[in-house]
Amino acid sequence: MQTFVHTVSTPLSNSAKVYGYVLDNFAEMDENRVRPTIVLCPGGGYVMTSDREAEPVAVRFLAMGYNVFVLRYSVAPARYPVALLELATVVQSVRAHAAEYHVDPAKLIIAGFSAGGHLAADFATQWHQDLASQYGFDPAAIRPNGLFLGYSVITSGPLAHHDSFKALLGDDYGDPALMAKVSLEKQVTQDTPKTFLWTTATDDCVPMENSLMFASALQKAGVSVELHIFPKGGHGLSLATKETAIAGNGYGIQSQVDAWPQLFEAWVANNF
Repeated sequence: MQTFVHTVSTPLSNSAKVYGYVLDNFAEMDENRVRPTIVLCPGGGYVMTSDREAEPVAVRFLAMGYNVFVLRYSVAPARYPVALLELATVVQSVRAHAAEYHVDPAKLIIAGFSAGGHLAADFATQWHQDLASQYGFDPAAIRPNGLFLGYSVITSGPLAHHDSFKALLGDDYGDPALMAKVSLEKQVTQDTPKTFLWTTATDDCVPMENSLMFASALQKAGVSVELHIFPKGGHGLSLATKETAIAGNGYGIQSQVDAWPQLFEAWVANNF
């Protein structure tokens, strides 16, 4: 396996890092194998990027036979759309190096948890819109084939995680046009990629309605969607196992929720 760290440079930033985990091919098995590939955005309320939603999740995806690129995107005091451009730059680079990284260019999935899910969903709705018209990205080079969202921040409305939007927008928080723009249930089109979402019914930080709103918008747009709502569990569960439990208090272990990786693996197998 190859592992590496690269700096992500955009016209607005030069501080984000992408951590690559690329599985090797071997002649004894299949030296020409290309793999589904995940570009992963950890959560953290746009003030940090969580370790619990980065490498441990990448390792789980690697065990499924996927390549993974973890983006440690810029957070506050960086403001919108800095992180969005960083994600687009990484996706563009992964596609450009598909042969080198053994990437199946038709199986490129953008993934995110919590605020990282907001970033992933923002990209998934803007890849052919603002990212092309305003920032000059070639839509064919950055088009996502799938989207994974775990307990994602979606809406900027009454059920929003407002601290995430305050960190994302800074002094522009509350501007009606911008608040609507980053309320992603309003941005879904038929060009949004097929999506797998999961959340919990008892999330007291990012209400499950965020995922319901996005799933409903996808269905109305005719986009394939699979949504799982687990009956118990708080916010930020990551793998929901001992591996990603929070040191000191053990928070984050939740039986039943730890089934989501298998459900996601089946979704990938059935949809690509």
